[in-house]
Amino acid sequence: MILAGDIGGTKLHFGLFSRERGLRRPLAETVYASTRYESLEAAVGQFLGETDHRASEAVMAVAGPVTQGTSQVTNLPWTIGETRLRKTFRLRSAKLINDVEAIAVSVPLLRRTDFVCLREAASLRHGNRAVIAPGTGLGEACLCWDGRQYRAMPSEGGHADFAPLTPLQDRLAVYLRRRHGHVSYERVCSGIGIANLYGFLRDEGLAGQPRWLGAALAGVVDPVPVIIEKALDPETPCDICVRALDLFASILGAEAGNLALRTLATGGVFLGGGLPPRVLPILKKKGFTEAFLQKGRMRDLLERVPVFVIMNPRAALLGAAALGLEAESGTRSRSSR
Repeated sequence: MILAGDIGGTKLHFGLFSRERGLRRPLAETVYASTRYESLEAAVGQFLGETDHRASEAVMAVAGPVTQGTSQVTNLPWTIGETRLRKTFRLRSAKLINDVEAIAVSVPLLRRTDFVCLREAASLRHGNRAVIAPGTGLGEACLCWDGRQYRAMPSEGGHADFAPLTPLQDRLAVYLRRRHGHVSYERVCSGIGIANLYGFLRDEGLAGQPRWLGAALAGVVDPVPVIIEKALDPETPCDICVRALDLFASILGAEAGNLALRTLATGGVFLGGGLPPRVLPILKKKGFTEAFLQKGRMRDLLERVPVFVIMNPRAALLGAAALGLEAESGTRSRSSR
């Protein structure tokens, strides 16, 4: 029995999977709020306690870098270790992987209905694929064909230096540098980023904050859902919220194009994470595509790269489960020889 998890700064998504039922029919599945728990073990303990099944192996997709079986979750005060997880729950094995690596693993396994196409283009068969995933933070990964199948490669490219492309973005970089020192793409291209973009437009006097909106934001811990809701209001969209999301989309488009160049993603770019499905109408506007293609002499190359939004919120969980089932199958195969 495989215990799979998608461990993010906002939510914890757990599932129990068996070889017999496969990825599409988990034996149990639950989502918890991350901030309710002091540790991963506390959350896993609750999940397993609510099921009638016992896990034998675990694969956890973690929002942070994984080195030597340990990860410090980027937007949670948790340090997670494979050894501690294995011993606590008496597992045969426990493995940590980067969460966007897990999303990348899921891409070849998802159905066509799990994607929305933002840019039509003829992708190359077995061409590299890039994944960029804005959620609470910003993750990046790529898929490379090894001659038999795609292999996912993790990255922490979301923490690379933000490169402003316009005078407005120059001003944004100065604004954030005063507050944070280093300005990464995560600071401007994630849930954290949307809050920063909104604050920049408000504090620099570039867009007015209505009094009613200021009151609404004063009472929430996370302003992003409110900003998205008011930007996408079909009757009276709020100007400052629309401008914040338009800026987000153009920066995301630019970094998606950067990632496509770095990985030579002739097989396509895939937008994962929690934000793209929620702001799809904004991504369909011209700002995202214009920024994606604005790469000078490499524009012709990017014209041939399709871009998709992953609409399935279970992608990271399915990727983690797939790796677990693959490893379990390999173990069984070796033990039967």
